[in-house]
Amino acid sequence: MRPRRGAPGPLPAALALLLAATAGCAAPSGAGHVSSRAGGPATAVAPAPLPPVVDHVTTDDPVVFLTYDDGAERDPRFIDLVRERRLPVSMFLTDSVMGPGYGHFARLRAVGANLQNHTLDHPALPGLPLAAQRAQICGQQRKLAARFGIRPRLFRPPYGRHDTATLRAAAECGIAAVVLWRVTLEPDGHLTYTHGPRHLRPGDIVSVPSGEAPPLTLAERTTRLLAELDERDLRVGRLEDHVGV
Repeated sequence: MRPRRGAPGPLPAALALLLAATAGCAAPSGAGHVSSRAGGPATAVAPAPLPPVVDHVTTDDPVVFLTYDDGAERDPRFIDLVRERRLPVSMFLTDSVMGPGYGHFARLRAVGANLQNHTLDHPALPGLPLAAQRAQICGQQRKLAARFGIRPRLFRPPYGRHDTATLRAAAECGIAAVVLWRVTLEPDGHLTYTHGPRHLRPGDIVSVPSGEAPPLTLAERTTRLLAELDERDLRVGRLEDHVGV
C-alpha cells in the first residue's frame, strides 16, 4: 500500500510487533453493529432501546383494557358482542393456536378488534437463546403481516414470563411495549388480581386466557365483565392509544 503523504517513517521492530498484535484483537461482545458509508469511517449503531413492560396504565380516563390470549376460542357470538358494543379489544394471537381460524380473526378485526403478537408456538421464553426468542416473536410478526397486512407494536410473552433476552428480541422485532396484566377474567367469569386492590380501577389491563371447555363462553364471560364495568362507571378503552404509542 502506498504511504499517505506526510506519513511517519518505519517503526522500530518491537513497536511494530506490539501494534500488529493489538490490531488483531476482536471487538468486545455486545459492541453493537458496525456500519460505514463508502469511503467513510465505520460507525457503531446503538441497539434499539428495550421496550417497557406494563401491567397497568396510569390514566385519569375511566377505562380498562380487555386483552384476549392465544386465539383458541372462536365464539361467533363474541364477534357480535364486539360489534354491538363497539369494544376495542386487543387479541394477542399465537399462530399455532389460531392458525386454522384466520377467517374468524379477520372478522373480529373488521368489527374493531386489534390483533397483537403472542409468539408462533407459545413456548416459555425465559432461558431460551436470543435467536430462538427472536424467531418466535419476529416469526409471528411476519405471519400477521402476511395474513392481515399489519405489524403489531405490542407483545405478550406466554405465561407472562420474560427475561432480558425476551426484551431484546422484542425490540429487534419492532415491538414497542411488552404487555402483562393486573387482572385475569377466569373461565368461570370471576376476576382474580396479581397485586394491588381487589377490584377494578382505571387503567387496569385485564387478561382473558383461552380455556379448554370453559363453563362460560367467551361472549358470556365478557358480558359479565361489562356489567361489572358499568357498576363501577368504567368503560373499555383502546390499549393501543395508551401503550406503545
